[in-house]
Amino acid sequence: MKTAEIKRRFLAHFEANGHTVVPSAPLPAIDDPNLLFINAGMVQFVPYFLGQRTPAFSRAVSVQKCIRTPDIDEVGKTSRHGTFFQMNGNFSFGDYFKEEAIRLAWELSTNPIEKGGFGLDPERIWPTVYLDDDEAFGMWQAIGVPAERIVRRGKKDNWWHMGIAGPGGTCSELFYDRGPEYGAEGGPEVDEDRYMEYWNLVFMQYEITDVKSKEVFTIVEDLPKKNIDTGMGLERVASILQGVDNLYEIDEVKPILARAAELTGKTYGAHSGHEAGKSHPDDVRLRVIADHVRTALMLIGDGVTPSNEGRGYVLRRIMRRAIRSMRLLGWEAPALPELLPVARDCMSPSYPELATDFERISKYAYAEEEAFLSTLRAGETILDTAITDAKKSGGSKLGGAQAFQLHDTYGFPIDLTLEIAAEKGLEVDQEGFRRLMADQRNRAKADAAARKTGHADLSAYRTVLDEGGPIEFTGYQEVTRESRVRALLGSGGSAVEVAGEGEYVELVLDTTPFYAEGGGQQADTGVINVGGGQVEVVDVQQPIPGLIIHKARVLRGEVRAGEAGFAEIDVTRRKAISRSHTATHLIHQTMRAFLGESATQAGSLNAPGRLRFDFNTPGAVSASVLHDVEQQVNEVLLRDLEVHAFITSQDEARRLGAMALFGEKYGDEVRVVEVGDYARELCGGTHVARSGQLGLVKILNESSIGAGVRRVEALVGIDAFGFLAKEHLLVTRLAELFRVPGDQVADRVEQTVTALRDAEKELEKMRAQMVLGGAGALAAQAQDLRGVAFVGTEAPEGAATNDVRTLAQEIRAKIDSARPAVVVVAARANGKASLIVAVNAVAKGRGLSAADLVKGALSGRGGGNADLAQGGGVPADQVPALLAAVEKAVGEAA
Repeated sequence: MKTAEIKRRFLAHFEANGHTVVPSAPLPAIDDPNLLFINAGMVQFVPYFLGQRTPAFSRAVSVQKCIRTPDIDEVGKTSRHGTFFQMNGNFSFGDYFKEEAIRLAWELSTNPIEKGGFGLDPERIWPTVYLDDDEAFGMWQAIGVPAERIVRRGKKDNWWHMGIAGPGGTCSELFYDRGPEYGAEGGPEVDEDRYMEYWNLVFMQYEITDVKSKEVFTIVEDLPKKNIDTGMGLERVASILQGVDNLYEIDEVKPILARAAELTGKTYGAHSGHEAGKSHPDDVRLRVIADHVRTALMLIGDGVTPSNEGRGYVLRRIMRRAIRSMRLLGWEAPALPELLPVARDCMSPSYPELATDFERISKYAYAEEEAFLSTLRAGETILDTAITDAKKSGGSKLGGAQAFQLHDTYGFPIDLTLEIAAEKGLEVDQEGFRRLMADQRNRAKADAAARKTGHADLSAYRTVLDEGGPIEFTGYQEVTRESRVRALLGSGGSAVEVAGEGEYVELVLDTTPFYAEGGGQQADTGVINVGGGQVEVVDVQQPIPGLIIHKARVLRGEVRAGEAGFAEIDVTRRKAISRSHTATHLIHQTMRAFLGESATQAGSLNAPGRLRFDFNTPGAVSASVLHDVEQQVNEVLLRDLEVHAFITSQDEARRLGAMALFGEKYGDEVRVVEVGDYARELCGGTHVARSGQLGLVKILNESSIGAGVRRVEALVGIDAFGFLAKEHLLVTRLAELFRVPGDQVADRVEQTVTALRDAEKELEKMRAQMVLGGAGALAAQAQDLRGVAFVGTEAPEGAATNDVRTLAQEIRAKIDSARPAVVVVAARANGKASLIVAVNAVAKGRGLSAADLVKGALSGRGGGNADLAQGGGVPADQVPALLAAVEKAVGEAA
């Protein structure tokens, strides 16, 4: 049974049992500060489980795209670990609980294929339950499972939570016996390779906090309602139903693996049996390649691009592991152009957007591989140098610090370092490397631990939301509003009854016209008059969905919770921000028109009078294209198009062609903002009424902010006019100075700069001639120090270092080559002295070394070789002493 068919049957089974089919959320976990990616099927439903939002349905079913990377080093070594996977899940929000969840899972698992089920043999299914969950144990018995096949297990296996504060509960897992060829008999307690877990039914009824580990946490309270959250691993079920050993051999993965094997001349499985843990290294690498190429396809498809931080870094690491594995198998050429199209063909039956968007996806993928191959080439050069140096010094081992620098700074994989060093007869200090890696991981873990405070820190906000419900935002229609102070929160998030003059406080109003920062738009500011007091609002945030908080300072009087108030935003600021936000939509649409559909927004900032727009594109945007974009945007302003916002369904918005941002998760109802017939985008921000109100848009610059991501900065309205006015004054002044018309200023400036550069070159030549002109005379005046011709002189002040070095070499060349000679030239520049020493071959034969003479004069500083060396950095007034020190050293050595 194909994986796409398994997915279809799962959705159909639960839809027939009253569940609403919910599409997969994008992989980037935007709403949760603790997660880089969606890592479980229930993540998008967390607000429903916590009671923060009321779902439009009591039962739901989904097939969620997921990414998990903590066990990335186990990929390919087991039959269970994959970075990208799909989680089939059915959910109940206060509707059914254990009994129906068990029944529905059993029916789908065991119903015959001709009746829409999976046709699994009921005699080979082993359920597990939590240690003291007699209720679930009895339900499995009632459904027909004998007691000897129902296994009780502890928290490590049968208590589920997300690894962070949030919802959780006991669970019941389903295992399928794959037969004696996969391992020992005796159930999942004995062998989890033979008995493969394929479905986890979580009976979610608690909110937990203080999560220290899988088994150590604190139950805070019961959730508002008992819920069901199940997760069926789609790939695991596919491996069972397709009769293959592991998830790497199912129909959505195996063709990638097969193509990699074909390219590298390997025969998959030739040296391995059923147990993934005992596989040949080549088979492990082929699985890594198949898994990681598919994962990269899905991540880039959901808008993630390679970078050095966050989600982009995870993607980069995954891609580089795949490329590296191909290299270790002997493939030197670019691999992704051969493998990524295969992954597309495997996954597009379930995700057709991968085929339609493949041009964009492949551009980022191929560019990343090209950059990494260049990194590998550079790393190999650095490694070769390190190996040569180690051998010259008689060493047999490459230092751990060198290996770590190659890995951390240059992205050069440690296994390639080990392989190349071994070929050259050297070991690598792996212990030192691992120690440095551990230090880096510990720093990363400490940073991650600091991040994992989001849910705990929100408890006070949740209380306010639970007690009063969602806050109504009225700022689309009005800029002032009468309201009531629902709550005051002081430092540390604790509730307070009153705040006095000068204190900082967070206010929660029943309704508010203040826009909370979001979607790239900065927050409103303004004032709120409450009773006899007044506060200045400096920031507005939405820490959890539905709750708007006003961060403010009390200007005068006192502010009390429960009092009536009058909120008034800074209208001038709001209008300026709204102009910037509308301009961002226009630039976004125009960039796509000129650069193609792949030029999608990757971030933005809408501030008063200015904007920053980040977008995906493989390379720099030419000045001519930027000019054309700016001109077209301003032509749209002249058309004075109406800006219109409306609420509609997500499906209807998609049908209308409204742009949605990658990685954003939208509800069933969405807000669409249209600028006439020119731009249409999903957006929750504030905008102008007509495009003509923007006045003018001026693009300032375009730059790179990461691989495949560019940034445009622009000014809007009066700020744009002010910028152009200053530019006009500057051009007018330059025109006066050069005595040319304004349109000729650029040419005249270019001519002047060229003339100055030519003059500087001539001056450099003259200085060099002056410095070198006396070389012959100085050589003729060489002193005799016990048979050594010695010249000690000072170059003209300000002479370039290259000229001073050349002077020393010229003097040495003009001394009879049969006579031992030492030349020392000192120079002064910018208050510092430098020293260059040149020694000829005969003098070297008598034991004189330029490097030793420089270091002797400069107390160990300086560098070079026996022929030529230099040093410096001491005060300029030490030049006579330096020359004397070298002369003395030569006399003594001779």
